[in-house]
Amino acid sequence: MSEHNTTQWVLFPGIFRLPVVAKFDQRQGSSDGGAILLRAADQRLGLTSALGCALEDERQSKKIKHELGELLTQRVMAIACGYPDTNDAARLSSDPVHKLLVGRDPLQGEDLASQPTLSRFENSRDRKQLFRLSEALADCVIAGHRRRLQGRARRVTIDLDPTDDPTHGAQQLTFFNHHYDIYCYLPVVGFLSFDQEPDQYLVTAVLRPGNAHGSVGAIGILRRLIRRVKKAFPGTRIRVRLDGGFATPQVLDFLDCEPKVEYIVNLAANAVLKRKVESAMKRVRRASKISGQTEHVYGECRYATRKTWPWKRRVIYKAEVVRADNKEAKDNPRFVVTNLKQSPQWIYEKVYCPRGDVENRIKELHDGMQIGRTSCSNFWANTFRVVLTAAAYVLMQEMRLHLAVTRHARAQVSTLREHFLKLGAQIVVSVRRIVLHLPRSFPDRDSFHHLALCLANPSG
Repeated sequence: MSEHNTTQWVLFPGIFRLPVVAKFDQRQGSSDGGAILLRAADQRLGLTSALGCALEDERQSKKIKHELGELLTQRVMAIACGYPDTNDAARLSSDPVHKLLVGRDPLQGEDLASQPTLSRFENSRDRKQLFRLSEALADCVIAGHRRRLQGRARRVTIDLDPTDDPTHGAQQLTFFNHHYDIYCYLPVVGFLSFDQEPDQYLVTAVLRPGNAHGSVGAIGILRRLIRRVKKAFPGTRIRVRLDGGFATPQVLDFLDCEPKVEYIVNLAANAVLKRKVESAMKRVRRASKISGQTEHVYGECRYATRKTWPWKRRVIYKAEVVRADNKEAKDNPRFVVTNLKQSPQWIYEKVYCPRGDVENRIKELHDGMQIGRTSCSNFWANTFRVVLTAAAYVLMQEMRLHLAVTRHARAQVSTLREHFLKLGAQIVVSVRRIVLHLPRSFPDRDSFHHLALCLANPSG
């Protein structure tokens, strides 16, 4: 075996009856054969087309080899397939399936963009284009669900949540965050859920400096989302659920002034709130001491900060004592401020607690989509990467949405990628059609067939 061809074939002697040779010479093959599903989901939503229209091309037209829409589609599809960086572009540029996803002939079409071209593409976006990209992403997601629900939804819930994005280099606007105890960015992500559906659908993702306050940008994001949701679903009730970092006077004043908007916002405990809940805590401590178990009771009070709240608001509290094996009992009072009228227990358990599932979506973005791969030195380039990753996640959620009747209805995006996208395929092109030859022994063939039919059918 010569040094030149060690990456082209591998010999496995002495394992089986005959020597086994693995050769990397299949020019008509791809390891991402199932990624055609991503193209179908994209066609259904019109996502990359809408995002491409938000970009401006300032290059000299005679020197253009790769259109902006092609570059954007190439990056979104690669991220969805598990290639978050541009480092894999050299290998993937000639992959027939990835060329097909961009709209090129899988065999005879020119190779896709290289890593340097994609890096220049990412670093050439400015603030205005990124704003338009975020708006286009939100418009596509909301329009897709309006079609799915035929414009009928009794209630649409908006969840905003910050998350940490650790940084390990000299990226612009990375700062030390005392809450997370790391140098990081602090992106905020937004999700929509409809009526009693359990899923939260990503609708926006905004990168922020690492030292940003939790509420920075929240009012602008909420204003744009509320306006779009009201236009897409006339007459619907809008409910906003927020983490404690958003409980600022400005955000609460904004929510109070929005007509037909319900809100429930986590509120950090302070000395005044602890005094208001002390009598309930005494009862819970006695009950927990007698039962030896975790105990809690719900209640409410009227509360206003001395200088920053113009009036008293309704605050729901959960007075709780937590007990665990071999540990001392621990007081755990919780507070939320809301304009809802129902009972404290119903509001806390049925409305506020379900927002905890948003954490699972954020984990998917980090672990399954690598949204934290913000390794560019330029802040706006990293912001662009976050938007591209969000777009890839939207396509994955669109796939999962149509697997509701299968065993993959609640599968993580990493599982969806492994089961449906990572398929060895041979591509054959004739005058009449392009055929992807997939493994006959594929275990999830029935689910794949069901998903393909749903995505290919505009009314499915």
